[in-house]
Amino acid sequence: METQKNLRGKTALITGGGSGIGKASALELAARGARVALFDRRVADLRQAKREIVARKGICLTVAGDVASERAIARCMARIRREWGRLDIVFANAGINGVWTRLENLRTSEWDETIRINLRGTFLTVKGALPLLRQRGGSVIITSSVQGTRLFHNSGASPYATSKAAQLAFGRMIALELADHRIRVNTICPGAIRTNLGKNTEVRDVENLHLPIIVPKGAVPLTGGAPGSPEQVARLVAFLASDEASHITGTEVFIDGGESLLLG
Repeated sequence: METQKNLRGKTALITGGGSGIGKASALELAARGARVALFDRRVADLRQAKREIVARKGICLTVAGDVASERAIARCMARIRREWGRLDIVFANAGINGVWTRLENLRTSEWDETIRINLRGTFLTVKGALPLLRQRGGSVIITSSVQGTRLFHNSGASPYATSKAAQLAFGRMIALELADHRIRVNTICPGAIRTNLGKNTEVRDVENLHLPIIVPKGAVPLTGGAPGSPEQVARLVAFLASDEASHITGTEVFIDGGESLLLG
């Protein structure tokens, strides 16, 4: 691990830490000296992520569970307290795309599931971490999206976009509330990133639903159209988690190569 050790001695929790942006961020934070706790519902992904971190001489523990379960989050926090006795960084990253379909065809249960995981999960993660975070202060980072914050053209994605907009508002609200405890709260808004999240999206009955907009070739201006990488997002997470961002709170950072400027 040759990365600078600017997080040495820190302890981090990453939800959705078994894959994608969460896993890349776990590897990055561990490389910078942090002990990382990974929370994810997929046990196999957790095991693989831990193997990779430990192989690079990082320190990692894993907890499997549902991010929207208050009991599972409490169990995770108890494990961190028991093992390490502190928590400095919380990356509330777990989320799903859910079902994308016409409003009249969207089942209430499908709406609820997206809101439950993306928004309730973020709320429970941050709330559950507060007793540990208040001990020394720290950094909370929330994964929102360009969807629901700058972009609204993906018709059918109303539950997802709504949850992402709400995460941004939640981050701003609690940033002010928690400032007295020296807890910084910031939100990242990724655009197109190479992860498996899109493969888990159920798209149904969206033919002729989208507005007649023309998406130009090279819709990510900075890269000529190529999506970003989880590692690029991970470096942003590491910056916001570090003391280098000690005066930054209550803000959102768009990491999309200019995509939302072109399409927004």
